[in-house]
Amino acid sequence: MSFESSSMEKDVVIPESEYKIAYARSGGKGGQNVNKVETKAVLRWNVRESKTLNGRQKEMVFAYAPLANRINDAGEVVLYEQSERSQGQNESLVVLKLNRFVHEALTPPAERIATKVPRSSREKRLEEKKTAGEKKAGRGKVKDWE
Repeated sequence: MSFESSSMEKDVVIPESEYKIAYARSGGKGGQNVNKVETKAVLRWNVRESKTLNGRQKEMVFAYAPLANRINDAGEVVLYEQSERSQGQNESLVVLKLNRFVHEALTPPAERIATKVPRSSREKRLEEKKTAGEKKAGRGKVKDWE
């Protein structure tokens, strides 16, 4: 799968030799086959032992929030796919998922460019504050008029 190149990192594709895929019974669609065919693809990739990423890139992967819950104590990313009925399709999808997560983790977030607050918004805010203040001022004690 090709990704758009970011300015900081070149495209990183995890080679097949670095991850292992096992299969299990899937809970998804499949009719009678669901109970006897192992179509769920479970991918395990050890980030710490990866030769594809350098130290800084590994830190970025560990810090990436969507992967945080998918990394175990051994430093393995564990992903699975069971949306399709065939083992081959699920395997392809889980590999794409891994490469997408790694690409997103290595892409720095875009910096926010602050925009000027429009005059109408400032005036509206001040008017709402004035109205709220008048409302609260009206909640005071009622004075006896002689």
